[in-house]
Amino acid sequence: MARALWTGSISFGLVNVPVQLFSAVRDVDLHFRQLHEPDGAPIDVRRFCAEEDAEIPYEEIAHGYDLDGEQVIVTDEDLEAVAPRRTRTIDIDAFVDLADVDPIYFDHPYLLGPVGESEGTLRAYQLLVDVLGRTDRAALGRFVMRTREYLVLVRVRDGVLTLTTLLFHDEVRDRKNVGPSGSKKPKKAEVDEAVSLVEALAVDWDPGEYRDRYRERLRDVVKRKKQGKRIKIPKESSAPAPAVDLMAALQKSLAEATKGRGGAPAARSDAADDLEDLSRDELYERAQAAGVEGRSSMTKRQLVKALRG
Repeated sequence: MARALWTGSISFGLVNVPVQLFSAVRDVDLHFRQLHEPDGAPIDVRRFCAEEDAEIPYEEIAHGYDLDGEQVIVTDEDLEAVAPRRTRTIDIDAFVDLADVDPIYFDHPYLLGPVGESEGTLRAYQLLVDVLGRTDRAALGRFVMRTREYLVLVRVRDGVLTLTTLLFHDEVRDRKNVGPSGSKKPKKAEVDEAVSLVEALAVDWDPGEYRDRYRERLRDVVKRKKQGKRIKIPKESSAPAPAVDLMAALQKSLAEATKGRGGAPAARSDAADDLEDLSRDELYERAQAAGVEGRSSMTKRQLVKALRG
């Protein structure tokens, strides 16, 4: 079980739901230490004063902010004066329709679990899960963790409360100067062809189908280096030129997409629709009866594909 990052309660009205906060993501990246290449010794980072050319102890380090061309010195005591009051509550201000929250405001995801196994705690936790799930709403509030106050959104995911820290509106860049200006509207035939291409490439969202290919290549490089093999840098591919004839490019792309899927997209049969409605456990049982190999490690979508095949 992951270590709780914060323990407190969700507070709305006179209701308090004791919860524990856990990070909803984990770091699986490869991390490297900086070494001195000739002897392999680790690099030691030290703080030096540029004026005195001397190493400075941590307690003598202040913070500088450039305000109107003048360097303003801010000490740790100054920062403590504006630090938010630490509390043990996630204070809910309002409830909003989840569909109205633009995902661009989402920052970091966390999981919220109940504290302890007492009947009262679990009942309060499940009550909030049921209410948010039934109303398709999310709780909007604030809480303090460490030295910062966060705007947060509490919602339900797979029967568990989740908390997502949100960006403030002034942190989201204005999009007015990013979109096209003065461009001509595409022709209806081009739009229809593009829609057909999108439909031909459409799949059910399954995150298990996608892997971090960069991390896989990096692991392979480390493994090969350990074996004493030489690493060759691949040639950089040039960016494709924009299509001169947009309609021809769309038609060619659609033909390749439908060819890769065995011809033109056809309507699915009732049996195929039935497979989509089954749970993964039910699909696994059918795959077991059909003798599908590798079924234990397959995702729901992969099981559906295997059973159709």
